[in-house]
Amino acid sequence: MKMLLSMAVLSAAGLMMAGCEAGPTPAYTGPERAAMIGRNWTYEWQQVADDTDYLLLLRPEGELTYWDVLHRD
Repeated sequence: MKMLLSMAVLSAAGLMMAGCEAGPTPAYTGPERAAMIGRNWTYEWQQVADDTDYLLLLRPEGELTYWDVLHRD
């Protein structure tokens, strides 16, 4: 009986906590957060393409990477 009661309490707590992440973050608005996520995904896919080029030997020799994190155009 204790096991059933504890499982019911944990299930109810889990269901109540499921909605916590649905709200906006206090630091950023929705569009700002979407822009940050988009920039991150773009950078990650550029790194995937760079790693693929490296593994398949598609780049000319002597070029270590195209992506300089501190470089701003």
